[in-house]
Amino acid sequence: MQFVKSDDLKVGMRLARPIYNRNGVLLYERNSKLTGQGIMSIKAFGLIGIFILEPAEPVPPMTKDDIEFERFQMMQVFGIEEEMKRMWQSHKAGKIETIVSNITKSYGNLDHKINFIQGLRSREDYLYKHSLNVAMLCAMLSHTLKVKAEHQHSVIRAAVLHDIGQLKLPRELIGKNDLSDEEKKILDARQSEGFRILDQVYVSDPSVKRICAQCYHYIREFQDGHRPEGKITPEARIMIVAQTFDQMTAMQFGQSPDSEVTAIRHLMNHPEIYDKGVVKALIRSIHILAPGTSVELNNKEKALVISLNPDHILRPVLLNFRDNSILDLSLHGNRNVEIVDIMKTMDNRHVMDTEALKRQGFQVEEPQYVEVPEG
Repeated sequence: MQFVKSDDLKVGMRLARPIYNRNGVLLYERNSKLTGQGIMSIKAFGLIGIFILEPAEPVPPMTKDDIEFERFQMMQVFGIEEEMKRMWQSHKAGKIETIVSNITKSYGNLDHKINFIQGLRSREDYLYKHSLNVAMLCAMLSHTLKVKAEHQHSVIRAAVLHDIGQLKLPRELIGKNDLSDEEKKILDARQSEGFRILDQVYVSDPSVKRICAQCYHYIREFQDGHRPEGKITPEARIMIVAQTFDQMTAMQFGQSPDSEVTAIRHLMNHPEIYDKGVVKALIRSIHILAPGTSVELNNKEKALVISLNPDHILRPVLLNFRDNSILDLSLHGNRNVEIVDIMKTMDNRHVMDTEALKRQGFQVEEPQYVEVPEG
């Protein structure tokens, strides 16, 4: 699979993922071949590009959750963009509460893990996609932590709006990881301006600005090499984990994302900033090392995840590629063997023969894949 910019699309290319309009209506199914009219529609739709399959590449498997995830993102990103800009101009909430309710309804009550699929971001849409993803993660984490409904609503609302000040940030600084001291001053000024707007819009609910400000300043202190001090709300602790995970794993032009394993290891290794309970809730909410994931080990070996370890996400049961031996990282004798990282590809969804694994005594989840449409 490869990402192809809209200007480089050609007739006959096959879609790796479905495409929806802003109302959630399916425009093009995965495995569809592009036509001249289809290319014109994609350009008119404003997409910077799409994921295309190689000529002989099979279509990556997708579950119903995967398909709904991508449809939901397409619908809500446009709404967040419109409402953020409207709020900046009018200093009124507009339809933000509708967006918050949609996120809560779709991702604030899940009883199972999902694949948190990152799409490619540009400078133009980074802000809105990041805000949506953080809000979706906050919805899942707050549900897993059994947060009260009113507090769950507050953290989701804050997540949607936490970066509203970046609407006026210079384009080249949006999504940038390594900022100079001068660039940090610019970012601080824009964020402060955004917090003032939240103060005005939610004058009767100061928790919105409080969660956003606490999250921003805690992460900034940590990034500057200081140990964050002072008490923060449980909602801010949730958003700190959600925001960091999304920033680290986001796919951007010109920047390589960290893998989910790298992000989780970072969160686990810094309990002074990332609440342990919230990090555990993240692990219980999304797939990190799903069976079928290929990994690299610190002994230079490569292996396949075949069964998860519910007590330690980074120590699953593996199948060694070199000699097909089983390697259980939870055993004391394997304590010196560690997963370095995922063998990253453009799409880490896999189909596993779960029946074969069960016959060998392994407990595995059985995802229900949606049938691949004819090309």
